[in-house]
Amino acid sequence: MEVLSQNDTDYRDLRDQVEEEDGRGDQQELEDNMPNINTAPSLWPPPEVGVELEMSDYPASYKENSPQENQLLDMAENFRCQYFHLYPERKPLLLCPFNECGVKKFVSTTLRPTLLSYPELYSWDGCASLVSDFLCLEPLDPPCDLSRQLFSPTWVLQTQRGNCFDFSTLLCSLLLGAGYNAYCVSGYAVKDMCLRNQCRQDCPLKVREEKVKVEEPKRPIKKYTVKPPRDLRSGFQKQQEARRQAATQAVIQKRQEEEEKLEAERERPPPDPLLGQRVHSWVLVLSGSRDVPENFFIDPLTGRSFSTSDSSFLGIESVWNHQNYWVNMQSCRFGCAEMTFDLFDTVRWECLLSGSAVELQLLISDLKIKQETEEHEEEEEEEPKDFEMPPSWVKAIQISRQDMETRCPGGKKAIQYRKAKLEKFAPYTQLDGLITRLTTFTDLECKQPNAKREWYQNRQDHLEEREVDIVSSVTLEKFRPGRSHALKTHRYVTLVPETEREMEFYSNARVDGLAKREEQPLEMTESFEDRSDFLYYRHVVFNERTEEQNPAKVHDADHRPIQKVVERFHRDRSKPASEDVAERVFLVSENRIHLTYHREDDRIVPGWRSFIKPLDVGDSQNQHSFTPDMVSTFQVDPFQKPCKNLFLYEMLVSLMEEEEKVMLRVKESETEVRTILNLRAQEESNIELQICIYNTARNEKARLHREALERMANEERLRQEEEELDFLAPFLARLNSSEILTHELAVQLRNNCLATLKQQLIDEANLIQARFEMETQKLEQKQQWYQRNQLSMTREDEEEYLTFCSDAMFKIHVLKLRLSRQKEEAPQKYLALDKKLRHDPRLVNLL
Repeated sequence: MEVLSQNDTDYRDLRDQVEEEDGRGDQQELEDNMPNINTAPSLWPPPEVGVELEMSDYPASYKENSPQENQLLDMAENFRCQYFHLYPERKPLLLCPFNECGVKKFVSTTLRPTLLSYPELYSWDGCASLVSDFLCLEPLDPPCDLSRQLFSPTWVLQTQRGNCFDFSTLLCSLLLGAGYNAYCVSGYAVKDMCLRNQCRQDCPLKVREEKVKVEEPKRPIKKYTVKPPRDLRSGFQKQQEARRQAATQAVIQKRQEEEEKLEAERERPPPDPLLGQRVHSWVLVLSGSRDVPENFFIDPLTGRSFSTSDSSFLGIESVWNHQNYWVNMQSCRFGCAEMTFDLFDTVRWECLLSGSAVELQLLISDLKIKQETEEHEEEEEEEPKDFEMPPSWVKAIQISRQDMETRCPGGKKAIQYRKAKLEKFAPYTQLDGLITRLTTFTDLECKQPNAKREWYQNRQDHLEEREVDIVSSVTLEKFRPGRSHALKTHRYVTLVPETEREMEFYSNARVDGLAKREEQPLEMTESFEDRSDFLYYRHVVFNERTEEQNPAKVHDADHRPIQKVVERFHRDRSKPASEDVAERVFLVSENRIHLTYHREDDRIVPGWRSFIKPLDVGDSQNQHSFTPDMVSTFQVDPFQKPCKNLFLYEMLVSLMEEEEKVMLRVKESETEVRTILNLRAQEESNIELQICIYNTARNEKARLHREALERMANEERLRQEEEELDFLAPFLARLNSSEILTHELAVQLRNNCLATLKQQLIDEANLIQARFEMETQKLEQKQQWYQRNQLSMTREDEEEYLTFCSDAMFKIHVLKLRLSRQKEEAPQKYLALDKKLRHDPRLVNLL
């Protein structure tokens, strides 16, 4: 796509010729003065609308154009004709494709900037990930031609399918709504990118995790260190050994290079006969807004970002946003690597609405200033207004919460990468809560898996991640906080007890501060954090079980025999170093206890003390026999006084008590391991998922509870209505709750109820009679007033008098009817109430 210099010169001469015409600066006049070249045919005929498409379901903006949109279409057609005349060797532009209703729409008006209420859509990577996961690709057919149609983002979201232009339109709309300076791009790309083929790319999830891994910190170099022993080997021998190692390393490296070269040759894609001609659409994000440091591309099909100099993008024809349309005037001989994305540069980018129009506006304003200065005209001329882009014809983009959760079409999606396969699942679609699975392979054909990694959500057992090394059969499970025993990670081969495993815990959630536990068939190592006794390490060595103690033949509660326990402590600054124990070793099989103290700051060796337990340890009735030969001591300070035998005896007794406590803690650790393994086996056999109480669509308990509350509320409302209609309720309330209804009480209730009704009927009749008399008196007073003032009254007063009399007579008539009806219905109401009382189930047996 190379621009010829002669055509560029002709276009500039044509623009200069137009700019020389003074006084005709309006953009519509500019369009009229431009030569209307109709040598190029229309881009496409209108597509056939499917039978299943109901036009009545679309808004009016989808089915017709406004006057402003028609004017924009005319300008775009004129722009297309000039472009075809000046650059006949270039491919046509995507300006006014047809929408889903078969109506021509300008591409800029198809964009609808939208900011949705989901936090993940506030960033470009969240928007790109949503679009790539939510939609299915329909490749362009043929791949070298532009799309016949450009559907609205609402239609694309509804059908979850579209071509690359539909992808980029939806993504650009979301990015513009999020505040990014984004543009849709129409250009050319390599075959794999156009067809969404990622088999030759590394999985981004795998690459991201490799970057997260931090190198092991180097040990600090101390100023004073012990010098290593002198190397007394022969220099010639070392030189010969180095040569042999170098030769071996060179052979290995050469072999690796050959293997990498062969592998790269196998991975190299076959030559594409359509290289540089495959049409593709992506999104350009310019720097400046949202703290974007530099320009970059986003491929909407995969959701990945690329540098503007990436070799996968072979050229650009045009870019557009919701405000304007730009045509690339730069050479794409070297792809997009040397391209400048300064859209205000009219030499490299030609725009539809601005560009020359801005220059023409400046020229017109200068001419107006000169004309006003020379002729001193008093009338102010109206300034020409630039043509503004019409508002988008697309409805507001909306994505429901359910669609955000489902994400992928059908709730699942599989992507093939280089030696890896990534599977995505919507929440709650898998019974085990699986949402992502990454499987890696050793071969390019992805037939020999070597590792599998799974991510979970909403698990009742708080499982978040599981890694399985298929070669070594090692499984690593990671849990989120809140699980029983504060388990964080669990690395194992099998869930059988007394085998190799490693457990990590949330130490701040445990009373004992346990952070890590490593277990071997005959060893167990525990690490602690932030303990008040400064313990940070415990190592246990077990003896082998005898045939009678085989774990396959004994109960799970039995424990392995302990041979040795080693405990280490941090420095306690409140004690002298010679009294602060650094390591404590309980040699159970040898019946000894060894203590090593912390080293003084000015010493190079620590002190230690070793005890031999008495033989009558198991006899609780007799005192332990103690002799000085049972203690061996090394004191660093030669001037320190030796400890007395009583002090050593008391220390031995306390150490023996501590040994019993340590043995008990070791057994508790073994029991805890067995409990965790049994619990994990039960959880894996019966997996349960957590459902939020606010998720009314899935939470069955919350739905039943809500229905029960509504049912209780309805029953309470009906009960209150029945109580309001119960004519005996106020009379029964006057009786004592313990009082039993008798014949006398029932007769009294009946008489009181009838008397109350009789009094109400009398009161109503008296009220109607009083109102009747009041209205009659008002009418008589008004008639007397009329007789006195008849001769001096105006026409308006007479009309007011007649109106008053008419209203008064109507009210008197109504009151007379009500009074007569009250007298007729009163006996009937009295008899009806008496009949109800006699048939009331509470009084029927007593009257």
